[in-house]
Amino acid sequence: MTPDKRTRPLLADVVRADLRRAIMSGEFPLGSKLPNEEQLRERFEVSRITLREAVRGLIEDGMVVRRHGSGTYVTHRPALRNSLDTNFSYTEYLESSGRRASKQVLSARVVPADHETAKALRIEVDADVVEIRRVRTADQRPAIYSEDYIPADIVDAEADRDSFRDSLYRLLAERRHPVEHGEAILMPVVADRELAQLLHVTVGTPLQHLEQVDVDQQGRPVMWSLEWHVPSVIELRVYRRGPGPSGH
Repeated sequence: MTPDKRTRPLLADVVRADLRRAIMSGEFPLGSKLPNEEQLRERFEVSRITLREAVRGLIEDGMVVRRHGSGTYVTHRPALRNSLDTNFSYTEYLESSGRRASKQVLSARVVPADHETAKALRIEVDADVVEIRRVRTADQRPAIYSEDYIPADIVDAEADRDSFRDSLYRLLAERRHPVEHGEAILMPVVADRELAQLLHVTVGTPLQHLEQVDVDQQGRPVMWSLEWHVPSVIELRVYRRGPGPSGH
């Protein structure tokens, strides 16, 4: 299988994104019922299995709810939600949500890996890594400040600077390091003076802090990310199935 085919979005994800755009644009307003399964299958020209997977994704996103014997309805969604059980590009997510998304690259430079970075990326201390500092906005509101660290043999701080304004997952895939999975830790923090200035919030505002290591299909850690999310703009959430079998 070629790298291009490996990194092509799944059809269910494409349908899910199209449905999300339709909801965010008002085609399917709050409280309305989605067209029935056959109508949606005809619209997107997909199989029943693909459509059901796409709708299940919207349920997990909190955008729709299924009512037994009645249908699937658009539900209230107070903020953008990033479902932590799925690893995807924020850039593509914000765009598919119908928001006016932008990204500012604050800096991109080569730095020596400290002990924490070296441990996360499984490289030697002081090995060269590219540090990328960015702020993402949704409808002109700062949503996420991030610091990403990528080994310097994969990207170039100067030559790739324009590409850093786009999805880093897409860039990694182009460099033949498509991300297979990520391992993340989530913790609550409060904004210090620097974060408050970057995210346009007051000092002491609660933030959601995410640390994540992304691993490619060969099992190599290719990116270590530190992110600070503004909960009033984008909400981190987990969809938990269950209850599962009780332990004995």
